[in-house]
Amino acid sequence: MNQKELKEFLDEKVIQYNNQDFIESDPVQIPHLFTQKEDIEIAGFLSASIAWGNRKMIIKNSHKMMELMGNTPYDFVMTHSEDDLARLETFVHRTFNGKDFGGFIKGLQHIYKNHNGLEAVFAKNQEKDSLQKSISEFKKIFFEINHLPRTQKHISDPLNNSAAKRINMYLRWMVRQDTKGVDLGIWKTISPAVLSCPLDVHSGNVARKLGILKRKQNDAKALLELDTKLRKMDAQDPVKYDFALFGLGVFEGF
Repeated sequence: MNQKELKEFLDEKVIQYNNQDFIESDPVQIPHLFTQKEDIEIAGFLSASIAWGNRKMIIKNSHKMMELMGNTPYDFVMTHSEDDLARLETFVHRTFNGKDFGGFIKGLQHIYKNHNGLEAVFAKNQEKDSLQKSISEFKKIFFEINHLPRTQKHISDPLNNSAAKRINMYLRWMVRQDTKGVDLGIWKTISPAVLSCPLDVHSGNVARKLGILKRKQNDAKALLELDTKLRKMDAQDPVKYDFALFGLGVFEGF
């Protein structure tokens, strides 16, 4: 395929997968449970943070997270007691355990109490064509408070050459203005143009087969290469192509 044909093919796939049907099999359904901005942000952040492995298990455990917080995530973050955190210790998703969950609650409380919330932190350090510095600075702020060293591994740092798939996916949910109702688009201080594709095994393999990614590792360098190509196809909404790449990989075995 030449560039024009490739863009047309991927645009068709975006239309095929970027619709309401996508929600029922994806963890994006978790923030959709809520209406208050802070509830949406926190529910999205926590569910995106455990989004690796089996998708059904991710969704099941994300619902469990919400239940452990009484289905009021913002209120829980801001008013929890030590007894409340102790109840979280039963939680486990792969290597993310109840202690990590409690650490995330404390980190989120710090973000809302002392840094004006998640949107403000990510918006503050954005660059003209990237949010990767924002993610790195967010991680520093999130772990300013006392925390277990093990918990740090659950937030990636793009400046350490990570593709930071989960947090880029979260930012897509929060920022992208999606007329199809999949991404929530509740953050208005960040442009969708600066978002990065959530690069994982599926999207990476499809991108390589289509010739829009040459680098073999799924790391920050590969992400920059992929983002550069996707921005040439749509400078204003490059990560819409995540739906095409992911859909081709997961649903079509491309």
